[in-house]
Amino acid sequence: MTDRHPAGITILGATGSIGLSTLDVVARHSDRFRVAALTAHTDVDALARLCERFQPRFAVMADPLAAERLLTVLKVRAPDVEVLGGQEALAEVASLPDADYVMAAIVGSAGLLPTLAAAAGGKRVLLANKEALVMSGALFMQTVRDHHATLLPIDSEHNALLQCMPDNYSTGQAPRGVKSIMLTASGGPFRTTPMNRLAAVTPEQACAHPNWDMGRKISVDSATMMNKGLEVIEAGWLFDLPIDRIRVVLHPQSILHSLVEYQDGSVLAQLGNPDMRIPISHALGWPERIESGAQPLDLLAIGMLQFERPDLQRFPCLALAGQAWRAGGTAPAILNAANEVAVQAFLERRLAFTSIPRVIDYALEHCVVHEAGTLQAILEDDAQARDRAMRCITSGLGMTAS
Repeated sequence: MTDRHPAGITILGATGSIGLSTLDVVARHSDRFRVAALTAHTDVDALARLCERFQPRFAVMADPLAAERLLTVLKVRAPDVEVLGGQEALAEVASLPDADYVMAAIVGSAGLLPTLAAAAGGKRVLLANKEALVMSGALFMQTVRDHHATLLPIDSEHNALLQCMPDNYSTGQAPRGVKSIMLTASGGPFRTTPMNRLAAVTPEQACAHPNWDMGRKISVDSATMMNKGLEVIEAGWLFDLPIDRIRVVLHPQSILHSLVEYQDGSVLAQLGNPDMRIPISHALGWPERIESGAQPLDLLAIGMLQFERPDLQRFPCLALAGQAWRAGGTAPAILNAANEVAVQAFLERRLAFTSIPRVIDYALEHCVVHEAGTLQAILEDDAQARDRAMRCITSGLGMTAS
């Protein structure tokens, strides 16, 4: 190991599962990394504990009132940490001069602006926020190119694809010699549930993922397979491939994370236990390999790997994502916004699980799609879709959960 100063890292969404996994890996390599900034939305206690342990230069609460509470707490527990609040502060710490890496792990559209700021700052962007690419793919990738940022995906599937790409491959390029890519999906908790029972599933059941420990919104997206639909769009931008060269295959064990099919008939795949520290450590160490803390893979204990074709009748959100990707422009942003509104309504028990795709379909049908060349156009159509989705729910078109 050569003598060097530890690289600074900003973690956007530090109190979530990806943020905590990132800090676990960072703590294992304190000679390589130091925490420059940590952010959270409203969880003051959790962020205060992390500040006390990692002593970042900045701590940001997206909610300004929560920032005031954090300031009071840290005056005693970590007085050297500077507390900031609001959306502008998120973008500020994403582009800090002494933050070499930015973990973009804010869930949903709220992560778009700070993730764009990180790309505009020329950072190594560790992208766990797929919505940034879904909403603003062309704009985001152009920002990466214009400011010479390094973009490394953290989703286990996209990180697996990156690991299986040709030597010296960089995201945003069309990979030479590649015929197609395959994203694996677990199928979530309802892969084999009788279709006539899906309308009655509860938020608790939808959030009980069989393999991964994730936040509530992402867990619901996994249950509907919208998560995989968003990942198909993300993969299109990351690897510069059309949708007809991106396939989805169900793999309930979540051991084989994705595959790259080459023109010569070879298929390369990345395998590992379902532990997000594996892709996180890959992106932090890239192009080197560093220890992640994950358990070694024991194929003999697993015994057998299973693969299935996804059922679009069971998972209509997957088809809706493909529809939005083909429509282009701001259609993916409309898809994402309507999904966020519908999932939140489901989590609040105002909408049936099976009505989530109905709300999304309604928004796609009733929103005007525009060119996605500017951030203003994207945000305006995001707002348009949220309004349409909310009207759909309150009008009773989406069945109210009992």
